[in-house]
Amino acid sequence: MATSILLIDDDPLLRRSLAFNLERAGYLVSSVANAEEALEHVRNVPPDLVLLDIGLPGMDGLDTLRHIRAHMGPPVIFLTARRREMDQVLGLELGADDYVTKPFDLDVLLARIKAVIRRSHSALSPAKPDPLVVGDLTINAAAHSVTIGEQLVDLPPREFDLLYVLAAEAGRVVSVDDLLERVWGTGYEGESQVVYVHIRWLREKVELEPHHPRRIVTVRGVGYKLEP
Repeated sequence: MATSILLIDDDPLLRRSLAFNLERAGYLVSSVANAEEALEHVRNVPPDLVLLDIGLPGMDGLDTLRHIRAHMGPPVIFLTARRREMDQVLGLELGADDYVTKPFDLDVLLARIKAVIRRSHSALSPAKPDPLVVGDLTINAAAHSVTIGEQLVDLPPREFDLLYVLAAEAGRVVSVDDLLERVWGTGYEGESQVVYVHIRWLREKVELEPHHPRRIVTVRGVGYKLEP
């Protein structure tokens, strides 16, 4: 069955041309011009992947992504004409899987789509190893749960994966490049700053004093280490 893609962009010319090229590449494409139509589509006919323009009229792409992620929606790739890095990082922090800056090369976009779909499919049935225990921290991949002592900690998928990698290497430094490869995948070509943002958010959930972390320690110029 063909992979379904929902294209959300207010530019009718781009929607028509991109939908045409994606269909030629074998995808099943639906396109809408605004967030309201997009959210209704995601609820009623969930796509396998969303291509989402940041600069939508009314509710913009970042807010649209928040609503999609509130329902644990499909993987999302941002299409953005904005070159401000923080928009891109914020989007990825909210749960976008990748972004492509306009104007983009079609071959580059197709490669990003394939990489994101491949990662999402591999995440559907991963091997479930035994829980990792680091001090009073327990990370259970099978239950997708994290506890500190007896307290359950709610983590979104990307932060969970990041913590799991650090816990698997507890006491050892994990480089930013290694984290990008193991958490975001070998096909990820975005900004490395996305790691710093996710580490900050993760610390807010597992540290007593996030601005003075004792669990997840920065090793300057190298990466991060989860203290055993």
